[in-house]
Amino acid sequence: MSKGAEIKEPPKELIVYGISMDTRHMLTVIAVSSSYKLNPPLEGFGIGTSQLVSLLQDQHTAGLEKHGGVETVAKQLRTNLEDGIENDPAEFEKRKEAFGVNKIPSKPGKDFLVFFWEAWHDIPLIMLMTCAVVYFATGMWGPREGMYYGVSIAVAVLIYTIVTATVDYWLSLPFRSLNDLKRDAIRGGRRCKMSAFDVVVGDLIHLNIGDQVPADGLLVTWHSLTIDESSRTGESLPVHKDAKHPFLLSGCKVDGGYGTMLVTAVGTNTEWGQAMGTISEDHGEETPLQARLNEVATSIGHIGLSAAVRVIPFIRFFAVHCERPENDQRTTRVITILRNVSVAVTVGVVAVPEGLPLAVTLTLAYLMRKMLKDMSLVRHLAACETMGSVTTICCDKSGILTLNKMSVAKSWVSGGFMESDERVKGITAGIYNTLLVGICQNSSGDVFIPKDGTEPNISCSPAELAALAWGVRIGMNFEEIKHQTSIIHVKPFSSRMRRAGVAVKLSNGEVQAHWKGAAEMILELCNGWVDIDGSVKPMSKDKDEELKNVIEGMAAASLRCIAFAYKPLDSTTIPETEEDLRTWPIPDQELVFIGVIGIKDPCRPDVQEAVRECQMAGVKVRMVTGDTVMAAKAVAYECGILTSGGIVVEGKQFREWSEDKMDAELHRLEVLARASPTDKLLLVKSLKKRNQVVAVTGDGTNDAPALHEADVGLAMNICGTQIAKESSDIVIMDDNFASVVRVVRRGRSAYKNVQKVIQLQLTVSVTVLVTYFATTVVSGDFPMTAVQLLWVNLLMNTVGVLALATEPPSDGLMEETPIGRTEPLLTNVMLRNLLGQALYQITVLLVVDFAGTSVLNLNHTGMSKNNDGRSQNDEVKNTIIFNAFVFCQIFNKVNSRRPETKNIFEGLHRNYLFVGVIVVEIIFQFVIVQFLNTFATTTALSGREWGICIAIGAVSWPLGFLIKFIPVPEKPIVSACSITIKWRRSLAIVWTLSTFGSKVQMTRKVSITNL
Repeated sequence: MSKGAEIKEPPKELIVYGISMDTRHMLTVIAVSSSYKLNPPLEGFGIGTSQLVSLLQDQHTAGLEKHGGVETVAKQLRTNLEDGIENDPAEFEKRKEAFGVNKIPSKPGKDFLVFFWEAWHDIPLIMLMTCAVVYFATGMWGPREGMYYGVSIAVAVLIYTIVTATVDYWLSLPFRSLNDLKRDAIRGGRRCKMSAFDVVVGDLIHLNIGDQVPADGLLVTWHSLTIDESSRTGESLPVHKDAKHPFLLSGCKVDGGYGTMLVTAVGTNTEWGQAMGTISEDHGEETPLQARLNEVATSIGHIGLSAAVRVIPFIRFFAVHCERPENDQRTTRVITILRNVSVAVTVGVVAVPEGLPLAVTLTLAYLMRKMLKDMSLVRHLAACETMGSVTTICCDKSGILTLNKMSVAKSWVSGGFMESDERVKGITAGIYNTLLVGICQNSSGDVFIPKDGTEPNISCSPAELAALAWGVRIGMNFEEIKHQTSIIHVKPFSSRMRRAGVAVKLSNGEVQAHWKGAAEMILELCNGWVDIDGSVKPMSKDKDEELKNVIEGMAAASLRCIAFAYKPLDSTTIPETEEDLRTWPIPDQELVFIGVIGIKDPCRPDVQEAVRECQMAGVKVRMVTGDTVMAAKAVAYECGILTSGGIVVEGKQFREWSEDKMDAELHRLEVLARASPTDKLLLVKSLKKRNQVVAVTGDGTNDAPALHEADVGLAMNICGTQIAKESSDIVIMDDNFASVVRVVRRGRSAYKNVQKVIQLQLTVSVTVLVTYFATTVVSGDFPMTAVQLLWVNLLMNTVGVLALATEPPSDGLMEETPIGRTEPLLTNVMLRNLLGQALYQITVLLVVDFAGTSVLNLNHTGMSKNNDGRSQNDEVKNTIIFNAFVFCQIFNKVNSRRPETKNIFEGLHRNYLFVGVIVVEIIFQFVIVQFLNTFATTTALSGREWGICIAIGAVSWPLGFLIKFIPVPEKPIVSACSITIKWRRSLAIVWTLSTFGSKVQMTRKVSITNL
């Protein structure tokens, strides 16, 4: 369309587009309001943003033809369809100002105040605040301690809420995403890699199989290009793109072939950008471990809350039926009842181990950040914990076990080995040129030769790079061949057929079919070969055997063998129309064998140690590769994967295995050679069927089914396609197997850290519940106040979680066996530890509560400063109970670091965060006891009394050491699934005891001073 052509404005009515996303997205309706105007052409460009957007919205070739077709649109955008736009930063900025940037503003996350408000919706906290208000109100016309209690509880609840909201807010902060993808663009006549965010309108983008279309645009060149548009249109079948269907939408994926596109809209101007602007997703992802912990927390919470509620009859009895002093006032009775109710509610809060799900979230969130430093990007939170249970890793060869730096180490061309590149140049001119055409045109790569004589810049996949680099070394002029020959049709590489083909028209009008691929497969298609003099000779049995020996010899030296073959075609048999070409199979029989190259891809220097570490940890490493048996076996030996008892199986044989054969031999399979993506998927399913927890690595589009099927899919970042990454759970940023091993170690550490938190928090819950029940039944009074219990809860559910959840992996973690699928969270070892510590703490607290004045030789005189009827001795005794209980948890926190080993101080000096948390807890505890007496209902302790508290807590260390000598049965005593049944039995026991206790207490008369 010319610059001055008339532009028709769309009708002023509502335009509705129905866009079907994928299974995660609901149908989105995009409305373009009646105020929608077409922007005029911008300065320096012959077409405006709205005109470009309308081209993709209509998707009618008639509309494109009105603008003059792709060539005219490119001219209006000042784009050369061969060289792209100018490689000038000033030009990029001008285009960004005119047409926008390729970024979609993200939805703003919830701010801190929202989390703060949500934290107030906890029912126990609402009950406590209600008690605080009534406390304060009664204190205005009654005893002043009511006001103190009210303010204390309110401040404690406020602090607890702020801390909870802060942790939730921190966990909601967005993690780094995979949005910053690299794309191949043509700028200034040179192909270069750049961020998808830097794509501008007018750019020429090269698309390969597996790529995601980075922006809206028009097709310029194409070779068997098919696009998966299911994320935009809902159609499951790939769409062929050609001159009749040139429209490309952002977010779609290349399903097959390759081509180039002209970018016409970026960012919010794309259809994807408009759709995302109307979507607000908030998927609350709950991991399996979180689900199990929520069940545990809920079950234990039922026990705790029920126990607290059932003790209320005791409170009512003591408050109403007890003898009272003559000068007692009604408000004092109200305050007493309120104090006991608030304590009962707070006991329920402490008894509910709500920190368990938080422990998982905090552990995994911290782990995700640590794993990113270990070159692993977590896409799905559940993958972190699952990696701790992995028993088998099925990994590719290229790129993860090897460096993916491929180069031609050996070549056989025209009847003999080529000892040097110069000898290749000396073969007959005809076959030499044919070989170069096959290398150049049967590739989606690009070669740029700098004029200053520096190294050529080759843009393509690592495997193609080796062949193209070899072609340049032997004298291939890439640009000249591209201009003198033209591609008629392309058969992209297929992992099933393991070859790629192209039909090429030469400058003299002749047509040739060129094939390259797995050497032994190409050899099977050949009935002739080229001799040193350039003559084509029939493929005899002896020659076929000789070539097979050449290929096997290269493979035995860990070389990947790629063969080249061609076939002259009759030009009259070539289809003339695009429709016929699309279905035309390039002839692949009776080919002429040209030669074979051996590509060397060195193993990574640290892969042997990484594989050995996996084997020590009970994790089986299996290599799945498309290479021959000989090549696969050589690499597996070099990496340490293939052991004396292991076997190597070809994919074709593996597919024919029966279930009985699988049961007998699968555990020995260590290398699957000549494997297709279907074989890889079958291997994953077979392993999972036999109760293996499987992790799979992959980088190609065809790896997506196996990545999705595996318990954990690990995609490669550097050489991986976008489809592979989106099908994965974790992306390995450096494509290194050693990073996979670090993920396993971190996964095990996460699971162990959660178990440490469980052990610590259940110790607190059991101690508080039993002590509360016992003291209330016997004396009607609990020695700790609601504020003190809230501080303990804060200490365990947030600060305690932070200290234990961030524990680094221990040295011996990778010497243990994998965590089983059905292994209970609460192991026998944990149960032994927590019951031993809880029994000690309960005993100490009850002894101090009932006989503390005499046992501790307290000789304080006078009454409490709070005028609550207590003696000063009682006040000091209760403060000692509170202080000793807190120190028991601080010391036991160190015990919880190593539940199974006796050396609890191992690695403590390296965990600065843990030490810092302990120090901060001690400082705060000292301030609360010594200075915040009114707020926390405490009294300042003497040095002797502080020593008693610390000594009581310190006993946890030698006690924990001795407890670990107690043997435990191998069969789990408690499982997560059985807790639901057990808490119901506990409720029945609590009900019986509380009812019996109520009848006993009805016969007693107790003074109000005991309350």
